[in-house]
Amino acid sequence: SEITEDYAEDLYNSLANHVFPKLGNKPIHKIKAPDVIDVLEPLSELGKLELVKRICQRLNMIMNYGVNTGIVTANPLHGIGTAFKAPKKKHLPTIQPEELPMLMEAIRDANIKLTTRYLMEWQLHTMVRPSEAVGAAWAEVDFKREIWNIPAARMKKGREHNVPLTPQAIAILEALKPISGHREYIFPSYIDPTKHANSATANVALKRMGYKGILVSHGFRSLASTTLNEQGFDKDVVEVALSHVDKNSVRGAYNFAEYLEQRRVMMQWWSDHIEQAATGNLSLSS
Repeated sequence: SEITEDYAEDLYNSLANHVFPKLGNKPIHKIKAPDVIDVLEPLSELGKLELVKRICQRLNMIMNYGVNTGIVTANPLHGIGTAFKAPKKKHLPTIQPEELPMLMEAIRDANIKLTTRYLMEWQLHTMVRPSEAVGAAWAEVDFKREIWNIPAARMKKGREHNVPLTPQAIAILEALKPISGHREYIFPSYIDPTKHANSATANVALKRMGYKGILVSHGFRSLASTTLNEQGFDKDVVEVALSHVDKNSVRGAYNFAEYLEQRRVMMQWWSDHIEQAATGNLSLSS
């Protein structure tokens, strides 16, 4: 109940693909650290260290649940992650602020579906994560207040997020109404329109546009963050717009409650900036 459907699917698939084939039928009280190390060692040798780290964390969660519910008396996998090399932190590919006009030109001229183009522009204007963008539902949009309310269940941090919608963002929705206005999701799947598009849709398009290894759709957020911070916008306002939860829960709650109007002003500047980049009239000093 505390994670999104997409994340739950990712959790399950990592176990189904890499753990269940060898350990799925083994009673949990008989699973020991060497058993898991044998299963994960091939992934480690392939350099998939981030995946190994995640699986170790997930198996520990399962074992801890077993301890807390009395299924097992102790967690034999505690600290198992130290048996493998630690993954190096990688920054997701993004571009520099001055490269935005080239990106907008590439999006405009790309041989991609119209809804994919709108999806990429929607991600740019709203600064949300790819999974949050593709899962957008018409019922979440308050056109009167010009707010997109993303429920907590769909947010990475498990906290609802209100996105002020600029006229440019509203225009994207108006353009999509004839296409998906009768559907649940703003960006429906091409295969099954009753479901939303895949979160990798924009990334596939970016690769076709020649941005492989240069930019991923999650990098739109970094692009926005860098640009807005360089323009002197309040760092806390930028962080709230990106739905980065403050580690200080009291301060974080205050920020989320108080920054909506500041964010609306900032988001308008960002949308105008994107529009100027698309028309070739961009000035980072504006």
